[in-house]
Amino acid sequence: MSKQIKDFLQFVKDKGVVGLAVGLAIGVQVGNTVSAIVEGLINPIVAFIVGDTKGLESASWTVLSVGDRQLVIGWGLIFSAVITLLGVAAVVFYAVKFLKLDTDTQKAKK
Repeated sequence: MSKQIKDFLQFVKDKGVVGLAVGLAIGVQVGNTVSAIVEGLINPIVAFIVGDTKGLESASWTVLSVGDRQLVIGWGLIFSAVITLLGVAAVVFYAVKFLKLDTDTQKAKK
């Protein structure tokens, strides 16, 4: 093998690039799963409460209307994104705690 390839492989091993790639792949899938849960479970419940059959994303306030122009705040879309963010953060947090993936980092700090 050439020196560049050896150096690159050593870099990958030393810097934990493989672990980062695996974490990224898992994180993306967790995000997709939580998004599906929010879209399929939480949004319909909130839409039922709010009374909008189109779903939470379509909920909005028309703040200002001047002539044919309107200032519309899509609060439902923002609220849905916050729910998704909190769901992903909670799943990742509890997965790290449950699988005890944070113990190596804590030992390295000591």
